[in-house]
Amino acid sequence: MASILYKWLIVFVLSNFGRDNHPIFLSVTELEHNASEKTVEISCKLFVDDFEKTLRKKYNTKVDLLDAKLKSEMNRIVNDYIQKHFSVSIGGKKVNLQFLGFEIQEEGVISFFEIKNVSKIENIELVNNLLYEFNAQQMGIVHIMVNGVRKSSRLDNPNEKVSFSF
Repeated sequence: MASILYKWLIVFVLSNFGRDNHPIFLSVTELEHNASEKTVEISCKLFVDDFEKTLRKKYNTKVDLLDAKLKSEMNRIVNDYIQKHFSVSIGGKKVNLQFLGFEIQEEGVISFFEIKNVSKIENIELVNNLLYEFNAQQMGIVHIMVNGVRKSSRLDNPNEKVSFSF
């Protein structure tokens, strides 16, 4: 987990060269199977400015992820957007993502989800087109950890599907 945060820090530093116009358009999604709890824990990290611009355009509403007075509405649209642009299938069956909330860290917004009742993972497929409509250069990095085995992949817009076998 620390190496993921380190990579996110590198992306943050690189993005600050142009502050308002960063050179990288990236999402980082991490999934970790917790076998003892029979859950899959998911975090989706996006640049706040890109995400807010996309949400404003998509939902035609005021978007301010930092405004505590708007927290309930922001939770609703963050969950709705990610559920429409990110999905998980385990063993060929699409699973439900339970939204747990989001938080802001530096220039990033991290959304948290959970999948329940997952005793084992042999095959998993992800569809991730987060912010693809925002920028043609958008890419998604996906990291998954199952039984101590870590696998990663990069999705470049318009490619949105990746599968892993364990």
